[in-house]
Amino acid sequence: MSNATRVVLITGGSRGLGRNAALALAADGADIVLTYRSQAEAAQEVVAQIEALGRRAVAIPLDVADSAGVGDFAAKVRTVLEGWGETHLQGLLNNAGEGLHAMIADTTVEQFDALVAVHLKGPYFLTQALLPLIADGGRILNVSSGLARFSLPGSSAYAMMKGGIEVFTRYLAKELGARGISANTLAPGAIETDFGGGRVRDDAQVNAMVASVTAMGRPGKPDDIGPVAVALLSPQTAWINAQRVEASGGMFV
Repeated sequence: MSNATRVVLITGGSRGLGRNAALALAADGADIVLTYRSQAEAAQEVVAQIEALGRRAVAIPLDVADSAGVGDFAAKVRTVLEGWGETHLQGLLNNAGEGLHAMIADTTVEQFDALVAVHLKGPYFLTQALLPLIADGGRILNVSSGLARFSLPGSSAYAMMKGGIEVFTRYLAKELGARGISANTLAPGAIETDFGGGRVRDDAQVNAMVASVTAMGRPGKPDDIGPVAVALLSPQTAWINAQRVEASGGMFV
């Protein structure tokens, strides 16, 4: 894999941690293919910001819950790469997701199935469809959560999905090792974004609780996570493989 040109695909790149990672990777010299589900205008704003950094970028709509559509999406990615004179992706960041805060007694089958579609089935079959486009020696990074390590009431279903992603990541590392592709999991702690309705950012009580159980004394911010994604997707850190890397400021240590 050449270090001269890196193309990284990021799902859910129009907002939150995905947007921050896209901009951080572009600043580090990567060209970006990002996906969005409904926020086309926000996605195009990210594309413009990346282009202002001197890198190439394109936004492609994708509903990761629609596993039947991943083949068509992969074909679109191939067309973008060909248009750029490239053949492969050097990185894949499976970031897209949505939260759910519901106690076990109140979680519905419909809510649970929706999380499976977005957080488990989606990344599994999207990664499968993109494997032919990922360069040998490339990097895969899947987003998990601190909630897969510690437990907070109301997060059981969401945390179960992230636990599954961590298992999936280890299997990716095992099965793709012959191609020199490494796979890791990035597990953020509580971050001040609009994720989950913006509870950490906007609810003063939740914000204070997070601060009180975090060694750094505050919740995380998107700028705390983007640089970690850059490091784990870098060709220079390829020997880190099959690992869960938590970026939580020391939450519940």
